Amino acid sequence: MAESTGDFNEGVKLDRVDAINQIFAEFEFAYHNQFHKAFNSEESQIIAKKYWLASLENYSPLQIVHAAKQVIRSQDYLPSIAALVKACDQGLDLFGLPSPRQAYIEACSAHSPKRDFTWSHEAVYLAGQATGWFLLASEPESKSLPLFEYHYELLCRRVINGEDLVANAATPLAENLPRPLSKSETKARLAKLKEEFGL
Repeated sequence: MAESTGDFNEGVKLDRVDAINQIFAEFEFAYHNQFHKAFNSEESQIIAKKYWLASLENYSPLQIVHAAKQVIRSQDYLPSIAALVKACDQGLDLFGLPSPRQAYIEACSAHSPKRDFTWSHEAVYLAGQATGWFLLASEPESKSLPLFEYHYELLCRRVINGEDLVANAATPLAENLPRPLSKSETKARLAKLKEEFGL
């Protein structure tokens, strides 16, 4: 069994199997006696790892490792799968993401222009944009919150999987905007088009 390598190296790309191996190594280090009592043979560790791997399939490797570190810092006893799942679900703050409720309130209360608002995270802005600013401002929470949460959850998964979110910047207006045609110029162009098309 590999020893714990301390803090997770952000530059290393883990897959889910690597993540399970890492958290088991960290559990062994942090909860030595409890760990060996729970997994008293190599065979029991292999079975447990397979079970944990299947139970945590909806979470990214990075999320699993971060959640395990959170649990180790806060619990005196070897955690159950349920405790780690709960930590994964509540671990958005480990990635700088506010809770869905906090993100929704922020999106609803942000002033315009929205792009210039100081967002807690780019995912909040993008979820608001995907939901629709008008909908957030005009519809009741019972309708707008579920839609916002849907978009926000998708964006959170992308962040947790290591993606950097970038909002599309507004296209600046051209410096030399064409001036509108005068009535006489409009009539002249219409006359020319009629002549070209034989009307």
